[in-house]
Amino acid sequence: MAHWLVKSEPDAFSWDQQVANGVEPWTGVRNHTAKLNLKAMRKGDRAFFYHSNIGKEVVGVVEVVREAYPDPSAESGDWVCVDMKAVGPMPTHVTLAQMKADPKLDGFLLIKQSRLSVVPVSDAQWAYICGLGGWKGK
Repeated sequence: MAHWLVKSEPDAFSWDQQVANGVEPWTGVRNHTAKLNLKAMRKGDRAFFYHSNIGKEVVGVVEVVREAYPDPSAESGDWVCVDMKAVGPMPTHVTLAQMKADPKLDGFLLIKQSRLSVVPVSDAQWAYICGLGGWKGK
C-alpha cells in the first residue's frame, strides 16, 4: 500500500463534506505532476486529507476506492480523478507549522513543493505523522 496527501480548501470541499458524502471523486486537479500522482494511486492506498489555505493541517485519512478515470469536471485535456472514502478523522490535527518545524520531516514534499495538491508520503513519514496526530488505524 502506498501513502499520499491530498489537499482541499475547506471552504470549497471540507473533511466534513467528505465524511457526509461517503465516497467522493477527487476532481479538479489541474497540475501535471499531481495528475501523475493520481494515476499512480491504487485501490486501498491511504491518504492524509489536508485542509489547505484555511487551517493548513492534516484533519483525516481517506482511502482510494476507485483508481484513476477521466475527470468529469475537466472541460478538456486528459485530467483524471480517483474516488476516495473517509476512513476516519485525525484525532489531533497535524499543522503545517508543526511539520515545517520538525527536522524529521525535512524531505516531505508538502513542505518542499507546497503548491502541489497531491503528494506521495513515504512509509516513514506516514508513520511519523500518524504518531503526531494520534492515528491508530491501519
